[in-house]
Amino acid sequence: MKELLEFIVRSIASNPEEVKVTESIEDNGNKVLLQLEVSPSDKGKVIGRQGRVAQSIRTLLRVASIKNGTRAVLEIL
Repeated sequence: MKELLEFIVRSIASNPEEVKVTESIEDNGNKVLLQLEVSPSDKGKVIGRQGRVAQSIRTLLRVASIKNGTRAVLEIL
């Protein structure tokens, strides 16, 4: 999951080297919390107009997590 998120965001970001993803497992392995940190100049690109890009990323993560039998939550810091 972490690798998927890093790949997507690094493809979008102007400063891909500043993309940091932290993954933690919660609720006895049923929930995956992904915390995404990007440079301030890339935050707008990652979130997108009216949050559309962020929502699309969350949808892709949801599909991947269902395949693994978990639930993914994305936090953009």
